[in-house]
Amino acid sequence: MNIEEFRAYCLAKKGVEESLPFGPSALVFKVMGKMFTICNIDDFTGFSAKCDPERAIELREEYPHGISGAYHMSKTHWNGVLCDGSVPHHLLIELIDNSYDLIVKSLTKKLRDELNIMR
Repeated sequence: MNIEEFRAYCLAKKGVEESLPFGPSALVFKVMGKMFTICNIDDFTGFSAKCDPERAIELREEYPHGISGAYHMSKTHWNGVLCDGSVPHHLLIELIDNSYDLIVKSLTKKLRDELNIMR
C-alpha cells in the first residue's frame, strides 16, 4: 500500500477528514473530529492505528517485523503498522477498518447519529 492508496481508502470512509494538526508531515485522518489513523506524509512507510489492547499484543507477536507499538502514541491502544510487505494487504485494510470502527463506537450518540445520516 502506498500513500495514495492509503489516503484514498481512509477518505472513502463516511465522515472522514484529513488534516495536518501536528505539523506539515503528520497526516491525520479523523472521523467526526476524532483521530483514527496517522502517517508521515513525507516518508510514508506505514501508519498508526487504534487497536483493542489484547488484539494489539497478538498482532505484534504474529508480525514482529511489521507491527509494533505506535511511535508517540499510547502503545497499549495504538499499533505502528509497516506497509513494506511484511503485513498482508488484507490485514492493512482490516486494521484501518478496525481503528475507524473503534473510534465510531466511542463517539457520542449525537455524533453517531450525525454520521449515520451522512452519505
